[in-house]
Amino acid sequence: MSTDTGQLSAISLGIPRPRTEPAERGTEQVSWQERALCAQTDPEAFFPEKGGSTREAKRVCLSCEVRVECLEFALENDERFGIWGGLSERERRRVKRRAV
Repeated sequence: MSTDTGQLSAISLGIPRPRTEPAERGTEQVSWQERALCAQTDPEAFFPEKGGSTREAKRVCLSCEVRVECLEFALENDERFGIWGGLSERERRRVKRRAV
């Protein structure tokens, strides 16, 4: 599946978007990266060595309010490394194959 722009999105893949109001700083909207829980966590958990555990990163992602935006970013930008939106690179490849 793809969006009108021809790119994959978490919404088009059936991943529900949580109901949250966008955080704002004054009149400017705060980017999703600044609101991400991983920004407050050890980055090495999200980029483990080959064969390393991804459990901690995925646990953080499960409760993150911007998980959908993060996954959409990774899918649209073909991120090849790390945990994005709660999925590993292998899992994201699988999602993209199913969507085609």
